[in-house]
Amino acid sequence: MLFTVVSVKGFSQQPDTLIKKLDSLSIKNDSTAKQLNNTSEAAYNAQTKITFKTYFILLGSTMKQQFTKPFHMTKKEWGKFGLFAVAAGGLAFADEPIQRQALKFRKNGKKSFALKASNYITNTGGAYEMITLVALGSYGYIFKNEKLRTTTLLATQAFFTGAVTETVLKYLTGRTRPSYYANGTEGEPAFRGPFSKESSNSSFPSGHATVAFAAATVFAMEYKSTVWVPILAYSAATLISASRITENKHWATDVFVGAILGYMTGRHVVNNYHRYAKLKSPGQTKNTVSFNLQYGSGQFRPGLVYHIN
Repeated sequence: MLFTVVSVKGFSQQPDTLIKKLDSLSIKNDSTAKQLNNTSEAAYNAQTKITFKTYFILLGSTMKQQFTKPFHMTKKEWGKFGLFAVAAGGLAFADEPIQRQALKFRKNGKKSFALKASNYITNTGGAYEMITLVALGSYGYIFKNEKLRTTTLLATQAFFTGAVTETVLKYLTGRTRPSYYANGTEGEPAFRGPFSKESSNSSFPSGHATVAFAAATVFAMEYKSTVWVPILAYSAATLISASRITENKHWATDVFVGAILGYMTGRHVVNNYHRYAKLKSPGQTKNTVSFNLQYGSGQFRPGLVYHIN
């Protein structure tokens, strides 16, 4: 006698690696807007867990895509870039007036709480931000919170990718900082280009703003259903970015461009993880049929097992 067993994996009790699903699973299209992401919870399991090896595979992939993006942009994306360039160009006219106000703030509040807070906030950004990420990641590992662990790993990828990108842009632009003085004159927001002496200490874009918004965007995407997380993440990134102006380290356009670059980098990292999950679990949407034998009542009975994913 032939019998058939139907196995429905979607309803079987298979614990998801992520204790609570990543909130970014609601994203259907990746950053190229051409490929549909595998946003099924079942796709995020032991196979797609970020290991030491896959962490660097994803990091390398993200950086490669980040630097080759201009060669693969669509007309729509170039249109958005044009609008962004116009906005940044318009803001450039306010660079010096804004900086003069920042200098007044520093001169009139040498011992004020606001100035001390600005200095403290700017010191928590940049490389020191990694301490916070390591602490969050450690908590995720110790208490087996897979969502926090995965989110933090993605945030560190965004941090590194953003840091490398802004470093290259700084070298290419060679923009003078507000604190730059030449022949006794105050610094001008001038672009000197690569190979200039300013390229080693360029201000464009702001590194603090880039990495702060890169990591904040990852947390905001993965915890968007927890209202206070995006608010806290973006508020911290905004304060860190603003402090670079009040500390006379960056022009307003440096901070604006860095923030947008960080935001796009964070989204890119999250979408790249979805692409990885889709490639790693190509069988998630396939149904399979297998043959087996079952022994009972002194005889073997052939059967078919139909797996519905």
